[in-house]
Amino acid sequence: MANLNRIDLNLLVYLDALLAECNVTQAAHQLGLSQPAMSNGLRRLRDVFDDPLLVRTSDGMTPTARALELQPQVRNILMGVDRAIQPATDFDPEGAERVFRIMASDYAESTLFPAVLRRLREKAPGLTLDIMTPSDVSFLDVERGKVDLVINRFDQMPQSFHQITLWQDSFSCLMSPENPILERFDLETYLKADHIWVSKTGMGVGVGVNPDDVQRLGWVDLALAELGRKRHIRVFTRHYQAAMTLAEHNDLIVTLPSRATWLKRDNPRVVVRDVPFNVPELELKMAWSPLLQHNGAHRWVRQLITQTARNLGPEGWIPE
Repeated sequence: MANLNRIDLNLLVYLDALLAECNVTQAAHQLGLSQPAMSNGLRRLRDVFDDPLLVRTSDGMTPTARALELQPQVRNILMGVDRAIQPATDFDPEGAERVFRIMASDYAESTLFPAVLRRLREKAPGLTLDIMTPSDVSFLDVERGKVDLVINRFDQMPQSFHQITLWQDSFSCLMSPENPILERFDLETYLKADHIWVSKTGMGVGVGVNPDDVQRLGWVDLALAELGRKRHIRVFTRHYQAAMTLAEHNDLIVTLPSRATWLKRDNPRVVVRDVPFNVPELELKMAWSPLLQHNGAHRWVRQLITQTARNLGPEGWIPE
């Protein structure tokens, strides 16, 4: 324990930020410090650990072997301290006032969040939701606790994250009632039609779609590939609401999660049909940083969202 006298424990917070950013200026910005203050902190850390920790290379500031060894240890220490200083009292939702930042795809935002917001307004009227898009957020933002929750379909996710499946959803086809394909809607006529592709999994800024890269096109096109077939995609979009509006054209079809099609159930300009082949169900997941796992307010909101999702009917209402 004598070695603790050599270090200000705040320096571990500095080190965690420095190793995450590998940039003194960005680490300072993250912690609300000046760049000279962070540079001074780095000098002190180098003295404590007798190691340069970050060295300048052609790729920028690069962690040393010692720094990489320290990184998980420092993160575990900070997580332990965070758990220790959490308030011992239970979270009071009726009196709480704070903002929860949640990244959600527009599929999750439109199908799940109306019911979540109704319950929040009843039980915790002082809570505010800041709903962000997948392109606004990186996994690093979530890991650091800058974003409270992420709700989407994920092809991959860091192993350190906590996660839970909120629901599974099938797929349906949405199209205009004037679409001639309705006279005989089967796999063959489906493949002859023009299609709208819609998807946004994971997080971060997206890139253009390659129509020939079936592996990256997702569930529907992978299911067709297993049949040795391929559809004609004329429009690519990352927005479910836009895709459903475009489906009002009499020569386009969009295949998308069934819960999303229920949002258009009262729209006379579209009809819903079952997909004429088997598509595996998708999983809507909620994930969060281990830094927030034991936070009382965070735990309460997670439980509310989970309960709401699991009680929510496909039509968007919660049975009594």
